[in-house]
Amino acid sequence: LGLFDNQEQEVEKATNITIRVRSKHITITMKQSLFVLGLAATATAFTGPIPTSRADTALFGGAQGMATTTEGKIATVTKVKELLDSSEMIFSVPASGITVSQVQGLRRSLPEGTTMSVVKNKLMSKAIAGTDYEVSGELLKGANMWFFIEEDIGGSVKSFKSFTKGEALDETHSIIGGTMDGTNYDSAGVLAISKLPSKLDLIATIAARINAVPTKVARVVKAPGMKVARAIKLAGEEADN
Repeated sequence: LGLFDNQEQEVEKATNITIRVRSKHITITMKQSLFVLGLAATATAFTGPIPTSRADTALFGGAQGMATTTEGKIATVTKVKELLDSSEMIFSVPASGITVSQVQGLRRSLPEGTTMSVVKNKLMSKAIAGTDYEVSGELLKGANMWFFIEEDIGGSVKSFKSFTKGEALDETHSIIGGTMDGTNYDSAGVLAISKLPSKLDLIATIAARINAVPTKVARVVKAPGMKVARAIKLAGEEADN
């Protein structure tokens, strides 16, 4: 600090800057000013911007997400119950490590009648209580992404497998397990079920066989000396074959 009393002095500082001072007041030298500025910069470094909370995403929700308020939690449980009522099967996969854009792409690839949703374990536990899917509580570990399938199990599993292969996630995001008719299945069981004919396939096959019976009966009846009862029996045997 330098004190000057109604006189003009030149003070040459270490920075080679000449300062002309006319003051009775205390002045701070250049070197001391730099020191003070350095302290201020250091303080700023330790009191940087306060981190903000994670932004809302379509995958995990946020301050305005469905499952963050009491009303939202009730709405989520209600919606999941509705999905369970219309589902033939459900299965889960790990939800962590998947981006929002990847989730959106996967959702678009699923067949009609299949719904995919990340549901918190506590809310899922409440939704499955008292239903045929209550046994799936054994799968409620970690973050889960659930698939609610109305009919097309094969198409849903195929879409998910294609997604994990295309995104190089097949080793880290395989199917955890699934539930159908009150029974839990592991990953291999879900894959095996997905390869079975769907209800629509079975209905189409049965309908085709039923439609074929009248034609076969008519053809056999036309045979000389053939009785109707015998013709119907033969037509039935042909349909079974």
